[in-house]
Parts: sequence; structure tokens; C-alpha cells
Amino acid sequence: MGHYVSAVIFFFFLFVGLCTSSYLEDQERDRITELPGQPKNIGFAQYSGYVTVNKQAGRALFYWLVQSPASRGAESRPLVLWLNGGPGCSSVAYGAAEEIGPFRIRPDGKTLFINPYAWNNLANLLFLESPAGVGFSYSNTTSDLYTAGDQRTAEDAYTFLINWFERFPQYKHRDFYIAGESYAGHYVPQLSQIVYRRNRGIQNPVVNFKGFLVGNAVTDDYHDYIGTFEYWWTHGLISDSTYKILRVACDLGSSMHPSSECIKALNLAEAEQGNIDPYSIFTRPCNDTSSLRRKLRGHYPWMSRAYDPCTERYSEVYFNLPEVQTALHANVTQVSYPWRTCSNIVGIYWADSPLSMLPIYQELIAAGLRIWVFSGDTDAVVPVTATRYSIDALKLPTITNWYAWYDNHKVGGWSQVYKGLTFVTVTGAGHEVPLHRPRQAYILFRSFLENKPMPS
Repeated sequence: MGHYVSAVIFFFFLFVGLCTSSYLEDQERDRITELPGQPKNIGFAQYSGYVTVNKQAGRALFYWLVQSPASRGAESRPLVLWLNGGPGCSSVAYGAAEEIGPFRIRPDGKTLFINPYAWNNLANLLFLESPAGVGFSYSNTTSDLYTAGDQRTAEDAYTFLINWFERFPQYKHRDFYIAGESYAGHYVPQLSQIVYRRNRGIQNPVVNFKGFLVGNAVTDDYHDYIGTFEYWWTHGLISDSTYKILRVACDLGSSMHPSSECIKALNLAEAEQGNIDPYSIFTRPCNDTSSLRRKLRGHYPWMSRAYDPCTERYSEVYFNLPEVQTALHANVTQVSYPWRTCSNIVGIYWADSPLSMLPIYQELIAAGLRIWVFSGDTDAVVPVTATRYSIDALKLPTITNWYAWYDNHKVGGWSQVYKGLTFVTVTGAGHEVPLHRPRQAYILFRSFLENKPMPS
């Protein structure tokens, strides 16, 4: 009997050892030794690679994990999954490369510099290019690119998470949050709902999910339409007559299938707005900026640190460099098309998109999850008015009335705390809040993680 027990114990530890060595080998295979053009002595580890989400179709999603610096206690920091929207846009291009990631790309498209307000100083960041067909994520079934939609995107993202935690089991019991912006206003609540529902009834949930954070988020078609048209009109971007036409012609029930009259009115509104950057209405669009920057830099030293609207162009150069793709373990299937910040095919042929996320908000608020919504107030694409109408429709009791929050004795924006939801605006920020107001976005993220009100 003693020999039998000893044998069982031996084989148990042998099995555990094999499993441990297996996932450690997988992690090591995904480790990024160094990115081309990366600053030296960065003090944190990075991993990237693929996780298969559907073997039959050959769908695999690309991720990039940026750990917190060891000096900031990476081993105890939470894990945050970041998703960009579109639909069809890359979390590597936007979230990682120009918003919350540790590096920004220089105009040469070859070298990187440190982002002092990178969110990995506060949490371990997991960027996911989703769905398949976006960025480096791929499918061996071509029709997948033409049939992507909300439901499959959420299911694939959940499968990704479960499989990723098997590769990185040290994160299984960490506090876990999901964050994103724009059309991720759909992705984030939908994935949150799946995680929450599948965790129920499990004694030790696979995902230690605590809540979500969304910015300038597509939330509810009806309220988004009303709020967007109102924003254009109240900010002097369109005429009174066009505003009235939009209110009548556009079916406020669905943004997926606008009528021909609505499209005509939207084209008229776009013409009236002129050559502005609708994602940041008070900053110059990319095509006007480079010459301005050269002329003013000598007189205004801060210009070199100002918002650069051409960052997407730098991404398209950098992430197409063969040496960058090798360092990231990306494009392993050698696809025939270049890496792009957004996939037009995925976006144009988007299959399903529910009219509203508000029922999911109601369910997850009732579940007691932490939910924060933020909005840059110079975005004309998913403006602050749209978000306020959507939140108002939830009819939540107010805990703390509207108040100004501060950064260095200056107003950073405004906030209101509801029962189950916190809303924060960031003044002077466009659609990508961490790009336009990196310091204020950092303060916002820190407050979210600490579950504390914005500093007043």
C-alpha cells in the first residue's frame, strides 16, 4: 500500500511539473526580448502572440501583454484587458501605441519613446486585437471576415480569455477589469456579461472579474443619435435647418440601417462641418499639422509635446516592419495584406449590433460590479451629450451631484456618482481621451482602480 501511495504522489508531482513546464515554455515562447527602436532599461516584461479561439475555422486572436514594472509591484497589480472599437479597429494601433501603452511611436515610424502616463504603471495591461481579421488577428476561413458581429466577437473574446489564463495561470486569481472606448462600448459590456454569467455558481471563478471602464462609448442608438445631433448643433458645427432635418429624417431607433434621407442629411452635416477632425473638434487634422508644427516649434517649446493627430500613420509604418513583426511573434501565417489600424472589410460587413447596451448595464449594476463611464468633451463622434442621455435613461439614483474635479488646482473635468455607476468627463479631450489628455486620463484610471471619487 505504501508503495502504491508513493507512486501516486510521484506521478502527481510529475504531472504538475510537466504542466508547469508546459505553460512556462508557452510564456517564454511569447516573451518579447526587445522591440526595434525601444528605449533601453524599461524595467517591465512584455509578451505577445496568438491564442486560438476556434480550431475548426482557424480563428486566432493576437494579444500583447505589458506587465507593470517590477519596481511597482507587478505581481500584486490587477490585470486590465483593453479593447478598441471600430468595429474593426486595432487595440495595438490605438490603445497600445497612442493611448495607454508604455511606448509612443516617433514620426520616423521606426523608433519608440516612453509614455510617462502609461497605464501599466498602475496595472498589467492586456491588449487584444479583436475580432479575427483585425490587426494581426486572423482566420483561415475567409468568410469569417464578412460575417463578424457583436455576438461572435464576445464569444471569441471569452474563449480567448479562458485559454489565455491557461497560458498565464499566475493571473487567474488577480483582480480583473475590462476597459475600452468607442465601439468597445458594445464589446466591453457584452464580454463583461458573459464573464459574469459564466462565473455564477462556480466556487472559484476562472475569471476574478471586478468591473469595467468605457470611454466615449457607443451605448444606445436612440440616445446616441439625439445626443450627437444636439452636440453638432450646440457647438456650431451644423446649421439650424440641417439639425431639424436630422431630427426628422434619421430613424432614431437604429444606427446600423439608416434611411436614404438620413444618409443624405448626414452627408449635408459632414459638408457643413468642413475640414475638421470630428474626433477632436478643436485640434487641426493630420493633413494640416506637420507644416504648422515646424513653423511654431521654435517659438512655442510645448508644441513638440502637443497632441499629434498623425500617430495612426506612424503605426502603419512601424507595425509593418518585418523586424517588428518578428519581435512581436506576429503575422506568423504571412498574410497577403499589410497590417492596418482598422479593417474596412470587418467594419463594412458587420453582421449584428444590438440597439442598446442599457439592459446589460442594468444587469451588471444589479450584480454590484464596478462600472465607470468617461467622456472627452471635444469628441463629435460619440459626444458627451450622447453618453449623458444614455446614462440618464438608466434612471439611477444620484449619490454625489455633478461637481468639478481637479488636477494641479485646474479643472480636469466633471463627475457625477450614481448608485452603481460613476460618470466622469475630461475637459479638452477628444474621442481618445488618453491621447489628448494623458495625465488626466491617468488620474481617472487610478481613481477607477482605487474605487475613489475623482479628486475635488
